[in-house]
Amino acid sequence: MSELNAALPSEIFKAYDIRGIVGKTLTAEIVRRIGHGLGSLAAERGQRAVAVGRDGRLSGPELASALMEGIRLAGIDTIDVGRVPTPVVYFAAHHLGCDSCVAVTGSHNPPDYNGLKMVVGGETLAGEAIQGIRQRVEAGDLCHGAGQASGADVGPAYLARIVGDVRLARPMKIVIDCGNGVAGGIAPELFRTLGCELVELFCEVDGNFPNHHPDPSRPENLQDLIRALRDTDAEIGLAFDGDGDRLGVVTRDGQIIYPDRQLMLFAADVLGRCPGQQIIYDVKCTRLLAPWIREHGGEPLMWKTGHALVKAKLKETGAPLAGEMSGHVFFKERWFGFDDGLYAGVRLLEILSRASDANAVLEALPDSSSTPELNIAMHEGEPFTLLDELRRDAHFEGAREIITIDGLRVEYADGFGLARPSNTTPVVVLRFEADNRAALDRIRADFRRVLNAARPGLILPF
Repeated sequence: MSELNAALPSEIFKAYDIRGIVGKTLTAEIVRRIGHGLGSLAAERGQRAVAVGRDGRLSGPELASALMEGIRLAGIDTIDVGRVPTPVVYFAAHHLGCDSCVAVTGSHNPPDYNGLKMVVGGETLAGEAIQGIRQRVEAGDLCHGAGQASGADVGPAYLARIVGDVRLARPMKIVIDCGNGVAGGIAPELFRTLGCELVELFCEVDGNFPNHHPDPSRPENLQDLIRALRDTDAEIGLAFDGDGDRLGVVTRDGQIIYPDRQLMLFAADVLGRCPGQQIIYDVKCTRLLAPWIREHGGEPLMWKTGHALVKAKLKETGAPLAGEMSGHVFFKERWFGFDDGLYAGVRLLEILSRASDANAVLEALPDSSSTPELNIAMHEGEPFTLLDELRRDAHFEGAREIITIDGLRVEYADGFGLARPSNTTPVVVLRFEADNRAALDRIRADFRRVLNAARPGLILPF
């Protein structure tokens, strides 16, 4: 194998994106080669240009430049949209009419990571398509040309599109926590333009993330937001992840409204205009969601976890709305069907502004006893092997239904337990929910028994 066709680090090619450690598994040269492969795929699919944006990570400018250089080597033009949230990159593909884009982002990973989220011809690349880029580059199966470079500022058009679509029924005072992620560059202007009074936390974009990690799915990262709500007269708090495609929500009295409960509110609103339509949610979401969707005139559809997989299902079904427990929310009704934490936050405020007490609306949503997401760390490949064994051999006491579309979701009369292999890191992801604490303890004990039988000595986080 020539140096030109040398192997790329296989571990950076994930299920939904490319992600690695900067300077080690992800260098400018590796990203340039990936860009050439991606540009070649775009050329084969009849694309002419790719919009490229980056988050606030310190490595972003160098890696985005290398990526665009590689894309142009395939004869594809590049449009640099600068430092913007990932959803603004997705928006650029629509607004500029190029249908293809790449966000150079490490999302909520540690500061020394970065990566690529890729869309070609309207398709979010995942699974085999991402592996295909690696194979193409290593085989030297590349197109050659001289693409042109240009730039575009799509931020004003993005803001105008949202402000033209959403109206708040009354002014609101809110706290926003951008965690020093890239959303801080646009979120304050967006919410002020909508008429909100803001308390801003960590809206200065800083790729070192000096205050807390920009991952609102973890309760420890919402403590600053909870304190700010306690110390001010703001009525709700919104938090965004590192690249702005996920939303966290906290009430005035410090209750975290997890994304599956947020989705209840969004579903009721959307189904009021789209009766009878499907609402998609991933296997980690609450069991209270399906009956809620039915009660509001919709059809619930449980699907696999992963933003690319959910987007593909959204496209296939024509559903107006989808959401994941991780905080990705996808509005097709009135929007473009991609995950956008900023737009989800705006749509949430639109609903809540119709009520005199926003917190009462949120806290009235159905709730149950549940755990946050729990992880069992294992070696690479082991989570998939373990789940295959459990699907084949495990017996769960009192199970009503076992759902296997993504790992194992075991439904009991009074709750559920979930174990699934992560597609991004070598862990088994667990989640438990039940009608009460006693049922939750019983379901966890059932899973503990099964896991201990399959892997004696495995360290369990519950």
